[in-house]
Formats: sequence, structure tokens, C-alpha cells
Amino acid sequence: MTVTELVSYEDALASYDPVMGLEVHVELGTKTKMFCGCSTELGAEPNSQTCPTCLGMPGSLPVVNAVGVESAVKIGLALHCEIAEWCRFARKNYFYPDMPKNFQTSQYDEPIAFNGYLDVQLEDGEIFRVEIERAHMEEDTGKSTHVGGATGRIHGASHSLLDYNRAGIPLIEIVTKPITGAGARAPEVAKAYVAELRELIRALGVSEARMEMGQMRCDVNLSLRPNGTEKFGTRSETKNVNSLRSVERAARFEIQRHAAVLSSGGTIVQETRHFHEDDGSTTSGRIKEEAEDYRYFPEPDLVPVAPAREWVEELRAGLPELPRVRRNRLREEWGVSEHDMQSILNAGAVDLIVATTEAGADAGSARKWWMGELARSANEQGTDLAALPITPAQVARVTALVAAGDLNDKLARQVIEGVLAGEGDPDTVVEKRGLKVVSDEGALGAAVDEAIAGNAAIADKIRGGKVAAVGALVGAVMKTTRGQADAARVKELILERLGVEG
Repeated sequence: MTVTELVSYEDALASYDPVMGLEVHVELGTKTKMFCGCSTELGAEPNSQTCPTCLGMPGSLPVVNAVGVESAVKIGLALHCEIAEWCRFARKNYFYPDMPKNFQTSQYDEPIAFNGYLDVQLEDGEIFRVEIERAHMEEDTGKSTHVGGATGRIHGASHSLLDYNRAGIPLIEIVTKPITGAGARAPEVAKAYVAELRELIRALGVSEARMEMGQMRCDVNLSLRPNGTEKFGTRSETKNVNSLRSVERAARFEIQRHAAVLSSGGTIVQETRHFHEDDGSTTSGRIKEEAEDYRYFPEPDLVPVAPAREWVEELRAGLPELPRVRRNRLREEWGVSEHDMQSILNAGAVDLIVATTEAGADAGSARKWWMGELARSANEQGTDLAALPITPAQVARVTALVAAGDLNDKLARQVIEGVLAGEGDPDTVVEKRGLKVVSDEGALGAAVDEAIAGNAAIADKIRGGKVAAVGALVGAVMKTTRGQADAARVKELILERLGVEG
């Protein structure tokens, strides 16, 4: 791969203003495909979930998936879009092996939802409004696997395998209007927008939107214009970016690449580009077609879609609490700052904390463990919090054991460690490891007497008024009891024995 010339990010922004357009494809979580009854379940044998319709056989006729239409309307409403009273599908014509019909059934000039917006919050709390051009329905393509090459791409491969199980799976494509005014924060805005959109899609229950599984993919369109000018530059489109971090990196790389080309007197080519996860770079794919190249025309085999206004309003009334509204409510309920709430969001801990409180924990304790010990474990393992082998109910049980005095924080950390190691639920770990707090007054009293006898000089200091020295005796008792004593009760007993008021 040839090395791409870049300028520094700061130098790029000193001369040019970035303009972005983000196209996000969301696979809907329907049970059947968009225009036929084939299953959408993942993991089936290649080409086992196909029929004459999704294979484009002559004479087969499509039928629109009603749940797909409903999902599209819900997404449009949640994005504050207008919902079309009448719209129809179109054929987008192009030849590629993973498109068995040689055209994609999509929507062109008549989308089901249009003219919306999504407000996104950046890490410092600033709210940036991203305007939505359209959200339209379409179908996914099949999957090509290129064999024999070093990169997994078609160049250099000896042959390609085609799996049409995915062909026809319902998609919603959400297209922004040109995003201007972000300046140096453009990559951050792109990441925040896709993150907020993913949360919204999940809240609606129309898709799991798992980017690592291809259920949500982002095409990053970017161009530069000289500072102080209005005319947009020529854009590039980085295709199928599948993580939040990669969306940000792709936008940043393209800003630097475009600036290098323009600053050297070169010309930007309108093209699609591939993103490389290993180094955050992009490479050329193919010259980008214009709309006329696809020869769009209305799909003759499908009737128009005309959502009844009463039905649309029913769906609007049934929308769940949207993510940003919910986060603001939770922030107030939990009594945390905007900064702390952003940290919780960035860690992917919001739903985990909510589930832990629903299982009986107080919000403060739930936050403490998810954002403390468990976040540390996730970082060490290089995984997400939600992927840790511990449930919110188990975390809630740990907090209950602490509240009951059966565990202190040190022991609770050991219990969590045991659960993460697969030793069982919290109570099982406590039993197996013998971690319960020593609460027997006789045993504690004996340990306190032993500590006082073994540290006579320190005991004399405490009797003489240096109460702060009691910490050394508490430490001795905790060592004797392997950290399984209640430190506050130990301190009380020591001061009682020495006749000193705390």
C-alpha cells in the first residue's frame, strides 16, 4: 500500500473548513426480509435463507415487510422528521456480484421520512445539531468473500464466494444534510452523532445496531473548502466504517489527506475509499457514481406506501423516552454533574447502572462499582463493560452484602474478582473464599486485645490524646482478621478498651 501524504491536523484547519455528510445504514431486526418471507437469522449455512424473490428470479414478485415500514416511521419520528403521506420504491441499477437482481430496491426522490434533526452532545457538554436530509427504506446486498489474497479484498484474490442470505435484509439509510460549522471538532461531531443515533435506534427496539456485526455502518463523506468561502469542495466517501472510533479517525484522516492534496495544488477525486482499522488510513476504492449513473426509476412491482396519519400519530404517541431526554432525567435523579454523566455514557455504563438499581442497589453504589472496579477490569481486558461476565443483579447483590455489613469494600472487591473469574454468584464466592466480615464480638475483642498488647507504645500515645494513632491498631486488627473485620467497629472497640472518647 502506498504511503499517503498528509499535513498536520492543525495546518489543515488553519487553511480549510471541513464539510461532512454522514450516511448510516441500519439493519432492521425483523424476522423476515424486506420483500420476501426468508429468515434474517444470523449464522445459517450460506445461501440457505434464499428464495426466488431475493435471488431475483424471473417472475418472482416482492411484497413489502409491514414491520419494516413501521420501523422506518418510528425512526423518522424519533429524528423529528416529516413522514411522507405517499412514497414509493425505486430501482437503483448497477451490476455487482453480491446484488443478484442487478438492481437494489430502494427509495430515491420519495423517501418515507425527511427534514429532521438530531441534537448530539459533545464531551465538553456542547450541543451540536445535525440536520437530517432523509431516512429511506431499502434492502441489503449479499456478502462477497474474496479468497486467496493478502488483504481480503478482491484485488489479488484467486476467487470469490457469494452468500445471498443477507440479500434482501431490510435496511434504513439515514442521510444527513451537509454538516458545517463544526470546524476542528468535525471528527468529534461525527463520532457523537453516530453514537447518539445508535442509542436512539436501540431505544426504539428496531435494531440491536451492533456495528461490529455490520448491523449499523457509516459512510463518511468529507470535503474541504478554503476558510471564508461558501462553495463546497469535491467530496470523498469512506465506505462501511463500523465503529465509533473509526468514524472519528476516518474523518480526521480525510481532512488531513484532502488538505495535503489541495495545498500541493492537486485536485480531489470524487471516489469511494476503504478505511483501514490497523492504522486509521483510507485508500482509493472506485470513482463515485452520480445519481444518474444508477438509472433510478419507480419500482413497477410494488404499490406506493401511504402511511395513514392516524397510524403515524399512534406510533408517535408510543415512542419510548429518547436517549438524551432519558440521560438528563437520570442525571438529575442520580445527582451527578454533566461531566460525570458524560463519563458514564462514554463507558457504556448507563443501562448497566439502571439495571443494577432495578435489581435493588442504590444509584450511588451501582455507579461506584461499575465506574470503579468493573471499569478497571474492563480496561485491563480490553473489553466493554457489558461484555464482562457479571450481571447487574450480581453487582446489586454485592452492594446488598456491603449494606448489610457482611462485606466491607475490600472484601467486596474480592467477591467481584471471584465472580469475574467464573467462581459463581456473589454468595457462592463469599462461601468458597470465606470472605464474610468477622462480626462476632468475642472474636473481634480478642483481636483488639492482641493488637493493644503487641503495640503498647502506640496504645500509650492514644491514651495520651493522640487519637489519630488509632489507625495503626485498626490496621493490625484488620491484618489479623485478613481484612474481614468492620474497621469502624474495630476502632470503636479499641477506643473503648483504652478509655478514650472517639
